[in-house]
Amino acid sequence: MTFDLTGKTVIVVGGAGYIGAHVCKAVADNGGIPVTFDNFSSGHRHAVKWGPSETVDLRDKAATLDAFTKHKSAHAVVHLASSIEVGIGEKDPAGFYENNVVGALNLLEAMRELSLTNLIFSSTCATYGETDQMPLLESQVQNPFSVYGKTKLAIEHMIQSYHKAYGLAYITLRYFNASGADSSGLIGEEHDPETHLIPIALAAAVGLRGKMKIFGTDYDTPDGTCIRDYIHVSDIASAHIYGLEAFANGLTQTEVNIGTGKGVSNLEILKMIETVTGHAVAYDAAPRRDGDLTRLYADPKRAKEVLGFTAEHSNLKNIIQTAWKFHQGVWNIK
Repeated sequence: MTFDLTGKTVIVVGGAGYIGAHVCKAVADNGGIPVTFDNFSSGHRHAVKWGPSETVDLRDKAATLDAFTKHKSAHAVVHLASSIEVGIGEKDPAGFYENNVVGALNLLEAMRELSLTNLIFSSTCATYGETDQMPLLESQVQNPFSVYGKTKLAIEHMIQSYHKAYGLAYITLRYFNASGADSSGLIGEEHDPETHLIPIALAAAVGLRGKMKIFGTDYDTPDGTCIRDYIHVSDIASAHIYGLEAFANGLTQTEVNIGTGKGVSNLEILKMIETVTGHAVAYDAAPRRDGDLTRLYADPKRAKEVLGFTAEHSNLKNIIQTAWKFHQGVWNIK
């Protein structure tokens, strides 16, 4: 996606994280100046490569306003910073609500005080909750069952209220399964702890961990494992550029799914990893986890209609090849 951002500053909150770093690169690739806001509790300073950064924790209201004031002429704000580990959210909901919801409120208040009006919010398909309706439409009733999903939905509601009352222009992107890495190999997925299937499976394939677990092998799917919508992180980053262009064209509010509309099973992931790396993935079958759906994939039509966005890099082989290239560098594997 090409859109002229020359001379425009885009504040990327959470810009040192997995998706945030790719968004920063996409902004810079289109001539813009990405400014990373991050508390670096889970983001990585080495991932800040394309613009300046501010060390700021959104839970600190005064510090948040101060950081935004330094960049009050920003063209837009992208908000990606949040706690994401679902299991931790169930054990410590107070921490999740404080970091995600209170932090977002402080961000919205800083934007309101400084008359910053364009916001792209990183939401999630987890806001939909359990449903048998596939593919998922944006009109689907949102009833999240995880604390993580509940905090994201609460933020969506706040943003809608700020639009109605204060004129905030917003685009909410409900991501499906972010995956892959930038084709350069410079940035990729580095969560600690890592809970996502692809990096865990790659580590198991090269012996950097023991057997991995596949949760559920008796689903009603062709190979018995559950199916998810994997979208390349570079496509997610591109969706933000489409969003910035939509603001320029007068869009003031929307919520859209960011996915491919196609499902891939857990075992298909493992087979592609073996094809790409030459290493089989050792795994043990484990019982299903509570709340895991058999299938979960997006209806991507609205993103195409409203933003003009369609995933272009999300074929499974490319996802695994780019993730493998990144992790080979991180792990120093030839």
